[in-house]
Amino acid sequence: MAVYRTPDERFANLPDFPFAPHYCELSGGLRVHYLDEGPTDAPTVLMMHGEPSWCFLYRKMIPLVVAAGYRAVAPDLIGFGKSDKLTSKSDYSYAGHFAWMREWFEAVGLNNVILACQDWGSLIGLRLVAAMPDRFAGVVLSNGGLPAGQEAPKAFAAWRRFARYSPIFPIGGILQRATKTELSDAEVAAYDAPFPTRASKAGARIFPQLVPLGENVAVPDQLAAWEVLERFDKPFTCAFSDGDPITRGGEANFIGRVPGSNHRLHRTLRGGHFIQEDDPQGFVEAIIDTAKAAGIAPG
Repeated sequence: MAVYRTPDERFANLPDFPFAPHYCELSGGLRVHYLDEGPTDAPTVLMMHGEPSWCFLYRKMIPLVVAAGYRAVAPDLIGFGKSDKLTSKSDYSYAGHFAWMREWFEAVGLNNVILACQDWGSLIGLRLVAAMPDRFAGVVLSNGGLPAGQEAPKAFAAWRRFARYSPIFPIGGILQRATKTELSDAEVAAYDAPFPTRASKAGARIFPQLVPLGENVAVPDQLAAWEVLERFDKPFTCAFSDGDPITRGGEANFIGRVPGSNHRLHRTLRGGHFIQEDDPQGFVEAIIDTAKAAGIAPG
């Protein structure tokens, strides 16, 4: 299993990213990078990114969460950001990603957590909630889901084909096309920074193929996770955007089905798929309202 570690100099002078790096080595030798801002004894907000981004995506939200008195923790998935990257697509699987992040979560010792997730951050984050529901106080979900064999939406099927067959895979450009806000050249370059080689993009390239839409080996695990979520009665807030063609309407899969969703905290945010760029304030407000409903607001 070949591993690539992006050189530190690729991350020099990133815009609006003054955060200190933290690292956790997993049992198999892979290194996970994560941000950890705010008081370590404060209520924790776990921010999980998706495809093909990294924790840079949360740079606008982290200061707002910390200013409100919370601890903000944002990991990079294996294959992304400052975390190690496997260079063969065949070395990645949904089960593997979940196992890596569960080991990291337990090693860092997170508890009483509000999960804030989007895209693949929800596919992995919601599986963490299902595996350890006692460790979570609430969930805020934006532009994501927990698919279990449904037919792929047309927009997602097109994205899956692009990721698989396109001769080029411009990650910064992909982020810009799925974001309503005009990113600066420096911000686009920051999204490109973790991936200087073709092999370093293996994880980003394969991720769309791993989503369990249609026949997929992960469907039984998804159904088992749904059985837990259908009993999860802690605050569960949907904050989907009004301009994402892939996940628009996805809140209907959760509201009413997850017991904790029976409240008035749901809202529609303004923006595209990467809502962290387009409406960071709205996403943070949903997080704070959910934490208050869960009874874990800072003292």
